[in-house]
Amino acid sequence: MPEWRTWQLAAGAAVLGLALSAGAVTAAGPWDSGQRKAEREWAASQSRTGGARHQHPARDAPAPAPSAPGVLAALGAPVPPPVESGLADALEPLLQAPALGTLRTASVIDTATGTQVYGKGDRDQMVPASTIKIATTVAALSALGPDHRIATTVEAAPDGKKITLVGGGDPTLEREDLGSLADDTVRALRDRGVGEAELTYDTSLYSGPDLHPIGPNANISPVSPLMVSEGRLDGSRSGPAPRTGDPAGDAARAFADLLSERGLTTKGGPAPGKAPDEAEPVAKHLSVPLSALVERTLTNSDNDIAEALARQTALASDEPASFEGGERAIEARLKKLQLPLSGARFADGSGLDRADSVSASLLSSLLARAADPAHPELRPVLTGLPVAGFNGTLKSRYTKESPGTGMVRAKTGTLTGVNALAGTVVDADGRLLAFAFLASGTSGPGAAQSALDKLASAIANCGCEPAEGRPGNS
Repeated sequence: MPEWRTWQLAAGAAVLGLALSAGAVTAAGPWDSGQRKAEREWAASQSRTGGARHQHPARDAPAPAPSAPGVLAALGAPVPPPVESGLADALEPLLQAPALGTLRTASVIDTATGTQVYGKGDRDQMVPASTIKIATTVAALSALGPDHRIATTVEAAPDGKKITLVGGGDPTLEREDLGSLADDTVRALRDRGVGEAELTYDTSLYSGPDLHPIGPNANISPVSPLMVSEGRLDGSRSGPAPRTGDPAGDAARAFADLLSERGLTTKGGPAPGKAPDEAEPVAKHLSVPLSALVERTLTNSDNDIAEALARQTALASDEPASFEGGERAIEARLKKLQLPLSGARFADGSGLDRADSVSASLLSSLLARAADPAHPELRPVLTGLPVAGFNGTLKSRYTKESPGTGMVRAKTGTLTGVNALAGTVVDADGRLLAFAFLASGTSGPGAAQSALDKLASAIANCGCEPAEGRPGNS
């Protein structure tokens, strides 16, 4: 276990960990445009109850966790961290569940101190599936900061007769955004007296293969710096979907149509190409802040944004924007954060590649770093984690009766034979704990996911320190 410095803000960490407390959720922010509106409103409604009992008056909201204590009550009397033997008693029987396959590992860290309070095979390297997105997003925020925005631009030759749509790596670009770019482009060219232009599109920002090693797949589009709606063909915003095989070409053709609607004719079909050296920007669209992209990545387990973030990290680290460059950049950024990287492999940013390899210790340490008051730039990693029984990939995985409902925030991971869960949870004594559970050789996702959810709920239900250590006990 590497040496960790002691973080002295235990009370603040406890409040941060209360996923649906008004103070915690609102302060944690930022909020993706509309994505977390319901959660924010629900969180704000808790202020009327003092934040202690977590009643949920909002319609269709999950029932309160029946065993969850008033976490804010711990503010006046901090409790000691759970002892490993107490957590072992709670977790060991659940880790033996046959549904967790042939190999299972675990790590639990007390975020207030950075101390691992439970571990089982915690340094063993495992296939992480989508939990690797925690590493991807931490690296991106560390490299670029939460306020970074990705630009898509249009450049024009001095005479305006050649324009180039330049991809900057924003997979969330929408047709409406292309429309705004078209408005500004036509306005600029009209001022030059141009009514017809040659259109090219530039995807040179990325290098290497654009097809993920898993091949054509409904879970991810070809990785391109220029795409509209993540290359989805069915209007969806998350989950598997039919994908275009030419996201950049489709975006350029849509842009040409929008230019035509505004009175600018383009010669022939748009072709790949770079802008002339003397070209100047005439239009620019900026993505939402990186903080919001990180939240969307984690909440929805968005593979396209995850791969884009890996390439943005590579660019910020003077590496090629490719799968290989992203791997080197992510590892370098995490090394600067002094995380346990021995044997880790980041073959992609999304977790679809089975060549990825991380330990439970690394995942829980990443989450503990994100909770560290010394790293506020990493906070979106915590606020982006799905809330058990409420949203994202955990919306339907917890029952109203589960002690983890509303208290567990966690990133899921699922591949055939691989299941994982890593996140944060407030235990029964108000401590914010970071956890990671990884399993391989599982026979089916349903039973394995249920077993993992029980592990996280066991932490939420656990006051795992000696009775004499509890406040009020003598």
